[in-house]
Amino acid sequence: MASTTWRVLLVGLALVVSSGVGCRPSTGTLSPTPPTSTGQGTLRLADTGPFTLDPAVAGEAASGLYIMQIFSGLVKLDEDLELTPDIAERWDKNQDGRVFTFHLRHDAKFHDGRAVKAGDFKYSWERALDPATGSRTAGTYLGDIVGAADMLVGRTAELSGVRVLDDYTLEVTIDGPKAYFLSKLSYPVAFVVDRANVEVGGSWWQRPNGTGPFKLKEWRKDELFVLSRNDDFYGEKAKLKEVAFELWSGSSMVLYQSGEIDVAYTGGAYMGLVTDPNNALSKELRMYPELSFYYIGFNASRPPFDDVNVRRAFSHAVDKDRVISLAMQDAVSVAYGVVPPGLPGYDSSVCGSRFDPQKAREFIAASRYGDVTKLPPITLTTAGWGGNISGLLGGVIEEWRRNLGVEVRVRQLEPEVFFYFLREEKDEMYDLGWVADYPDPQNFLDILFRTGAENNAGEYSSTVVDKLLDEAAIEQDPAARLRMYLEAENTIVEDAAVLPLFFGRNYVLVKPYVKGYSLTPLGYPLLSKVSVER
Repeated sequence: MASTTWRVLLVGLALVVSSGVGCRPSTGTLSPTPPTSTGQGTLRLADTGPFTLDPAVAGEAASGLYIMQIFSGLVKLDEDLELTPDIAERWDKNQDGRVFTFHLRHDAKFHDGRAVKAGDFKYSWERALDPATGSRTAGTYLGDIVGAADMLVGRTAELSGVRVLDDYTLEVTIDGPKAYFLSKLSYPVAFVVDRANVEVGGSWWQRPNGTGPFKLKEWRKDELFVLSRNDDFYGEKAKLKEVAFELWSGSSMVLYQSGEIDVAYTGGAYMGLVTDPNNALSKELRMYPELSFYYIGFNASRPPFDDVNVRRAFSHAVDKDRVISLAMQDAVSVAYGVVPPGLPGYDSSVCGSRFDPQKAREFIAASRYGDVTKLPPITLTTAGWGGNISGLLGGVIEEWRRNLGVEVRVRQLEPEVFFYFLREEKDEMYDLGWVADYPDPQNFLDILFRTGAENNAGEYSSTVVDKLLDEAAIEQDPAARLRMYLEAENTIVEDAAVLPLFFGRNYVLVKPYVKGYSLTPLGYPLLSKVSVER
């Protein structure tokens, strides 16, 4: 998500580069007049709302934003992406790096007042790993725990690598000394849920009993989502009384300019406007680097992209610098590798497939097809509605038409289907984005490209890459570990596993009376640190 987003965050380019959040007329629910406040007011935002609030099921940023406010886990990443205690006030690690003992706070409570205990975490993780839950993230983020693999296939109902030593002590054993394991526990699937709340059944998550700094106060689907401050929160309490999201209310730029919302994301379509020093909006614009990677994925499990030469041809046929400059107004940086700038292990020498139409045609000639006229029909799967695609995606498709003579059809899936069923639903190609969940190259290279990985939607497979990922996972020398990941990245790029497009940045307009609003490099705001002062 990652993480996610935190988040994971998996997003279709058709949604990423849109300039608004929807087309539903404003309901007028939120007042256009900023509230008078001394830090106790309401922050007004616009969004499309979550698909789910179940931490075990969520796998994209749209849901993760809300889950991060309502729920919490043993550990968290702060604004500098440093791993810090959360419900676990401290932890110990044994000598071989495989056994962690977490000591829980005694003052952490669910929103209904019940104390959070070690057994609640064991239940939450076992529920996430239970095949009946249908989690598509549990294997990725909890799979290092001993016994997780057996649970995922239904071989056992208990997570053997987790022991409740007492009400406030939890012992966790993992399958190898992995440097990134603790960071994985900051992902929503590792958050604690209330068993009694879950066992209500149905859409229990529409009335969540969480542990986070905010509670769900009101949710009117496709209209309004309101969070209220949790005054009994065990950590630093939120400065805001409420956060109100106007859902599907039209262009966020229009809402921002009319004073109906306090913060607005802006993309390429508005960059000329918001960066003009003669425009008052330019004084309210903030730019935040994001550890994210956006790309075109190739379905390596079926023709024609099971042929590496066809993948290479399509990669060399796109003038990314020109297309991205035109479509995104230079709001992002062109990607030739996978690991984004700012992440440990980033290396600018990873160059990928540069624009070269002649070389593209040579690769087609070297493929088993020999000529573009013999390629099977090609369809690209994307997220969206109504047949409209982003200018960037349209530009890439035009590059293939002009430089290879290939026609590519587009098939749209509703976002809920796209985000959660892309692996099953994809055609010959797809467009996707990944935002870091934690600052480690493993979060990109292993999660997106390991053979059989849940998020390896294109089903790319390389024994060379898998071996390097296995070795890097348990390597204790940080420098040697990063060299292994770099070698894996170079192999992935040489194999044209995907067509890298760009590394992201976030551009946000923030009203002057909103204090403390910022985005972490994972792309999400720490809403508990925000205040409205007017």
